[in-house]
Amino acid sequence: MKIVVMDGQGGRMGALLCEKIRKNQKELPVGTELTAIGTNSAATAAMLKAGADYGATGENPVLVACRDADFIIGPLGILAADSLLGEVTPAMAVAVGSSRAQKLLLPVNRCNHHVVGVQDYSLTELTEEAVQDLLSLIREKQA
Repeated sequence: MKIVVMDGQGGRMGALLCEKIRKNQKELPVGTELTAIGTNSAATAAMLKAGADYGATGENPVLVACRDADFIIGPLGILAADSLLGEVTPAMAVAVGSSRAQKLLLPVNRCNHHVVGVQDYSLTELTEEAVQDLLSLIREKQA
């Protein structure tokens, strides 16, 4: 199983996700790969430090990682070109959006993207809920 965590800027969200996924390692299938894809090197480094198995930076790694990912987790902006202050290219957004992977998107109301009907939660709360949803989806997939 391949879990791809994507993030940009300083990589704080991605690092929290990687850290929390690692804390739940026992609930993951044997051989699960946790891959960090950063839109910049700082984000990639933060996610690797937090426990990702592999990491890469930039547009082409996004395109490649999305091809065979089972799950893609990251901020909602990874689906929108020019998000994360311009770090998400149109090709990246298309790769994420067209991937067959299950996508777990965290609604961060920034960069002119506002998700109606969603309360503002702390990053800690959002990442915790995302990881719990991931584990639930993995259990469903294995059943």
